[in-house]
Amino acid sequence: MIQAFCGRMAAAFTRALVPALAILSMAFSAPALAQSAAQRAVDAAKKICSGKTITIVWEAGLQSLDPLNFSGPKWEQLTGCKIKVVEVPTAEMFTKIMQEFRAGTGAYDALNVIPAWMPDLVQAGALENLESYVDKYSYRAELQTIAPTYRDNQMTVNGKIYGFPDDGDVFILYYRKDIFARPELQKAFKAKFNDELAPPKTWKQFDDIGAFLTEALKGEGIYGASFFREPPYTMFMFQERFRVEGGKFFDAGTMKATVNSPVGVKVLTEMRNENRFMPPGVEKFGFVENLAVFLDGKSAMTISWPPYGRFAAGYLADEKALSWVPKSKIANKVGYALPPGGHPELAAGFALSVASTSKQKEQAYLFIQWLNSEEISLQRVQLPYTLRDPFRNSHYVSQEYMARWPDAKDYLAALGEGAKTGLLDLSLIQTDKYEEAIRQGISKLWAGDDPKTILDDIARQWDEITQRVGLDKQKAVYNSWAAKSGAYPK
Repeated sequence: MIQAFCGRMAAAFTRALVPALAILSMAFSAPALAQSAAQRAVDAAKKICSGKTITIVWEAGLQSLDPLNFSGPKWEQLTGCKIKVVEVPTAEMFTKIMQEFRAGTGAYDALNVIPAWMPDLVQAGALENLESYVDKYSYRAELQTIAPTYRDNQMTVNGKIYGFPDDGDVFILYYRKDIFARPELQKAFKAKFNDELAPPKTWKQFDDIGAFLTEALKGEGIYGASFFREPPYTMFMFQERFRVEGGKFFDAGTMKATVNSPVGVKVLTEMRNENRFMPPGVEKFGFVENLAVFLDGKSAMTISWPPYGRFAAGYLADEKALSWVPKSKIANKVGYALPPGGHPELAAGFALSVASTSKQKEQAYLFIQWLNSEEISLQRVQLPYTLRDPFRNSHYVSQEYMARWPDAKDYLAALGEGAKTGLLDLSLIQTDKYEEAIRQGISKLWAGDDPKTILDDIARQWDEITQRVGLDKQKAVYNSWAAKSGAYPK
């Protein structure tokens, strides 16, 4: 009887104790579960990184002011780990990363890489596979809140994570709302084209509107449109427009270049014809020259990366680092839309990676997880001087960001739409060599050469590069890229 009583008492005690232990366990584990990805990275870095220095490669210029002035000092304050920034011009970054990898010195720990380079860098062995770190520091769920086009297309190679998409580069059409809203212009355009004067949805509409506005506004010295036309920039615009019009870069079966198709000829021909209603000398316009014309109120439309929208709004124009940006005369007069065709180029962009030769891989990983996290990335994309652009779903609906200027809500909405339908840059082994052929071709286009002859030469060069790389090897990389959601319009 005593044993039975003791047994019943023990069972009762156990039934009472188990829920209590469960509650106690939940009480201790809840803070850990609720802890942000940024804080997990900070706490771990304090244990293994304090007193050390992590070297990260960053694009020279305004982009580097992020780790130099903001994130680097903040990380050191939080963890005791110093950040050394190696500034490299964009055109030299791929070469520098590959040179350091081949030298094997371990001089770089963390990297900024343009996503189009990732297959090349992974093939060479220069990037560290991040899968184990992502799981160790519970970052996988938060990666899912990166906008799908960036997440699904700029993060993995062969199904493995090698970089965190970290810059929402996307081309946006900027147009003068006040000009498009003028009743006399609306009436005249309707009479001539039997269509509404509105942001163009096709390149035919763009041509009609651009030519019409240049003629109608010539007394005011305003052109219908202006673009940057230097080859490195126009290369991205060609890639976008070629695919929007139905072009394919290669025959998927033979891997023979098809960039010289009738679609390609049509696109180059139209691009050159459009210069007729743009400012004189537009063929030599770069990022800054085109920006100056637009901010001065001398063009009614342009297409560029997200910083144009912030600069046009006069967002924190008193920043010393932005003293080179002309004062905007068009604040609160700019509208935002997707470029004609509705599939904007995700031109360049950056992903955060870890160098495979680093001697501090885990420390480097923790820094890029913190940089890329929901919490810290929202702060970084609002810095007016670093050119980092929104790339997470939460960025596009941030009430804090929406309050930055009167039309910021519309600006973020346009970027969010671009993140859904954007097109990836062509990504192959030795992508830079294929791109260089396009750049040379565009220079010849502005010099007056025949578009078909130009494209035939580009196709010839592409076929030669493919043969040098290895047809089967390049075919596998291309078909993998072409299968991604952002490779071609659906």
